[in-house]
Amino acid sequence: MATYPEYMVAPIRQDLVEAGFEQLMTPEEVESVLGEQSGTVLVAVNSVCGCAAGKARPALKMAVASSEKKPTKLVTVFAGMETEAVAKVREHLLPYPPSSPAIALFKDGELVHMIERYHIEGNDLMRIVNNLQGAFEEYC
Repeated sequence: MATYPEYMVAPIRQDLVEAGFEQLMTPEEVESVLGEQSGTVLVAVNSVCGCAAGKARPALKMAVASSEKKPTKLVTVFAGMETEAVAKVREHLLPYPPSSPAIALFKDGELVHMIERYHIEGNDLMRIVNNLQGAFEEYC
C-alpha cells in the first residue's frame, strides 16, 4: 500500500526518470535487474524527504552526467510507495539496514558501494557527487 498520493510522488519520480533512471515497480522487475550477473547497476532508493530533494537526486544526476565511466544501468525504486519492490531491493542491500534515500552500486551482481541516508544528510552535495564519481571510476 502506498504511503503518499501518486500526484505528489509523480514529479519526484520523473526527476530521476528524465535523468535516465528506470523506475522499478515490482519485485520481479527488481530481480530481473539485480539478478543479472554482468555489468554495473546504480540503484537509487528515492524518497519524498528533503535530503533526497536537496542532495541525493541532484548528486545522482550530476555524477552520472559528468562522469566518463558510468554504470551500465540506472534504476530507482520509491520508498513508501511500491513496498514490495523496495523490500526486494533492500534484500540485495543486506547487511545494510533500510535507508531512504540510499544509493547502491552493484557490479556483476555484487553490492560494491553503498551510500546510506546518514552519508547523504551529513555531507554537502559535491562531496556526494565526488563519492559517486570515485565509485564509478573504480567499478565501472
